[in-house]
Amino acid sequence: MFRTLRRRWYVLLLVAVLAGAGALQVLRPTVTYVSSAIVVLKPPVTGSQPNQLANLQPPLAAVSYAAVQQLESPSGAAELRAAGVTGTYRLIPRNSGTSVTPRYLIPSLQVQAEHAEPAAANLAVLKVVEAYTKRLADMQAEQQIPEPARMSVTLLVPPTAVAQTGTKSRGLAGTVLLAGVCAVAAALWTDQVVTRRNRRRRERADTGPENEAGPEAESRMPAAAAAH
Repeated sequence: MFRTLRRRWYVLLLVAVLAGAGALQVLRPTVTYVSSAIVVLKPPVTGSQPNQLANLQPPLAAVSYAAVQQLESPSGAAELRAAGVTGTYRLIPRNSGTSVTPRYLIPSLQVQAEHAEPAAANLAVLKVVEAYTKRLADMQAEQQIPEPARMSVTLLVPPTAVAQTGTKSRGLAGTVLLAGVCAVAAALWTDQVVTRRNRRRRERADTGPENEAGPEAESRMPAAAAAH
């Protein structure tokens, strides 16, 4: 392997140049902003439960997760794109269970969005929350639930954009590791290709004169035999 890498030093040099260009991007990463908000699905106010936050039952979490699944479907993604949601977004049901019983028992939902501008990230979160609220309203309207008995969505934590940058040391270490693996693989592959090509050329050079002399020799042999 060492002899192969020494023969194909130009491949290693090319990969090193490309890795250097990638390292510049790692050392000067693009700043992205992550906006996050938390909403909760609340039951209607009743006489026995005037406080909506005191009546959060597991069935509400199931209804909330059904709306999340609809938004994560292809039709839901198309709806969000039509509403102007661009970039990366996530809908994360908050887990109130344990490691033994990881169940979503509280109908709270965390909405995140990433964008190059903080205002755009906050706006994307608000649009996702609006689409989530509309989905729940449509689900209840299909069941013909009276408006006073419908569930409602409350924004517990408003969206706040925070700048997010990667760790430069980790990014640089990953670039060096990836460059090393790619350089060795490219050098070995190049050596195999060049070696096979050179072998074929030598085989053609060795067999070429014999094939050319073969028909002439065969044509001369019958003439010589006839003369004798």
